[in-house]
Amino acid sequence: MYDRLADLPLSIDGYRLSGQSVDVSSGFERVSTTIALTGGDVTGMGEDVGYEADDQRRLQESYADGGLDLAGEYTFGSFSDRLERLELFPEPPEREADRKYRRWGFESAALDLALRQAGTDLGAVLDRRYEPVRFVVSTRLETVDRLDEIRAVHPDAEFKLDPTDEWDETLIEAIASRGGVRILDLKGYYEGTDVDQAPNAKLYRRVLETFTDAIVEDPGVTTETQGILEQYSGRLSWDAPITGVDSVEALPFEPSWLNIKPSRFGTVRSLLETIDYCETEGIQLYGGGQFELDVGRSGIQTLASLFYPDGPNDVAPGGYNAPTLADDLPTSPLAPPSGPGFR
Repeated sequence: MYDRLADLPLSIDGYRLSGQSVDVSSGFERVSTTIALTGGDVTGMGEDVGYEADDQRRLQESYADGGLDLAGEYTFGSFSDRLERLELFPEPPEREADRKYRRWGFESAALDLALRQAGTDLGAVLDRRYEPVRFVVSTRLETVDRLDEIRAVHPDAEFKLDPTDEWDETLIEAIASRGGVRILDLKGYYEGTDVDQAPNAKLYRRVLETFTDAIVEDPGVTTETQGILEQYSGRLSWDAPITGVDSVEALPFEPSWLNIKPSRFGTVRSLLETIDYCETEGIQLYGGGQFELDVGRSGIQTLASLFYPDGPNDVAPGGYNAPTLADDLPTSPLAPPSGPGFR
């Protein structure tokens, strides 16, 4: 698939950066950067979704006035090669993973621009059809109140939830009684974040045995959890460790499901190679988000529409993250994208 994109002509005159932010919770401000590449009267856009606010602001301040030499005539493939040689961080990033997030922001902007300059869209170039996108609503819970609030707006909503050690039997049964839980994210691969969840064999057994139709994502594999996970290996999925084909082959269990987050791959080539590999191997896919604040959200929805529209995609419109939900939020499935570009 990448070969079909690599030869697309790409003309860049310059770029613009703009930042956006939202207070997510006490002590956490979500900041991202929108990257707009311009060529003639056409603009392509992407989003850097790295989580470190200081890194984002340094990008916006240090490279706002042409600090990166991007202008020129390229193919999409040669521009990707150009990015490989550029230092996209004015100072070393606080987290190495953010290098891939930033690379994806620039690559997705270039893909959007190349497609628009050609007057076409990603589906047409890859000879694939856009389909309506099923999505789940992702939330963390201490009570079932949030589920009820979401169902008041979207009665048929399905959910991706993050079990924690605080989930007792009463809460688990209350959640299960409401139905619609499609993914349980155990976050066993996170370290040094506010959402770390240490492996817990008792919790794993509870959720696997209670939510019999749910996919269980990113369990931590230890000597204590190995046995219960082996029993339910066909329902396990992986997210945080997935950055390319090599990472899929290195998983502790042969995967049945994967959560595809494009920014983790860094490059369009790596993303498409991994999707192709999974289709060949019969691995089922669904899409995931990283709290995009701008065009990055529509990019992951576009990919879901092309490659895994019927999966339990964690790509709900951003309005579902608001403390108070609007009455007119889009419901699942989302309409397919239309028009040129990659958003």
